[in-house]
Amino acid sequence: MCRLIIARGRFDPAAVLDAALGMSTGVTALQDVPTRVHPNGWGAVWRRDDGTLGALRDHRALAESPRSAELLDLRTDMLAVHVRHATLPEKTGPRFTHPLERLDDTGPWYFMHNGFLPTVHRRLGLSASAFDSAEYFDYLLPHGRFELDTELALTRLADIPPGGTSGNSLLINPRRAYVVHWTPPTAPYQDYFTLRRLRLPEADVIASEVVPALAPAHRWEALAPHTITDLPFTPRHARSDHRAA
Repeated sequence: MCRLIIARGRFDPAAVLDAALGMSTGVTALQDVPTRVHPNGWGAVWRRDDGTLGALRDHRALAESPRSAELLDLRTDMLAVHVRHATLPEKTGPRFTHPLERLDDTGPWYFMHNGFLPTVHRRLGLSASAFDSAEYFDYLLPHGRFELDTELALTRLADIPPGGTSGNSLLINPRRAYVVHWTPPTAPYQDYFTLRRLRLPEADVIASEVVPALAPAHRWEALAPHTITDLPFTPRHARSDHRAA
């Protein structure tokens, strides 16, 4: 189980990183949840001034990981952060730390997942699962796609065999981000898997939890279930300091 946050527009990147830290340590967790602390690594994706994407991943807990020099004074119009709690203890370490990455003629693509989908490998014709999030990435976005077909993706989500929890995820390329909000209605802890959206005057924030430090609870709206939100990025342009919200 994991926590996700993505911000797009004019916002304070340090505040988004602090929000991810709060989610990773349980500060903003709901009371009745399966997992409050997310110590098994973290990762981030952001947009540079030239429109390319930067990314990092660290298998340590966010609270124990010194922020890289590139993040200490980050200026960006898009930042996504993933903090992880491994469902299976053996699936920890650098290989399993998000974001997952695909570099090919259609990329780069980066992928962050919150949930456990141990049956999705069957839809790929595999006899066993090696890493459910990687298999889910390949299933949700087949190789060779420049964009996500959202209608097809929702159909494919509904076809995943029972036995998992959630497919909440972020798919990010240099042109846009897709926020997948999908949890089977039979999964427990529906509130834990509900994504919330905060609309600021010049920014959008979508997160796994309400973050009071960013805005009071009544400002956060629950995303509709079984939806995919498309967040296109603005074309490259000269940007002012985005550390001020």
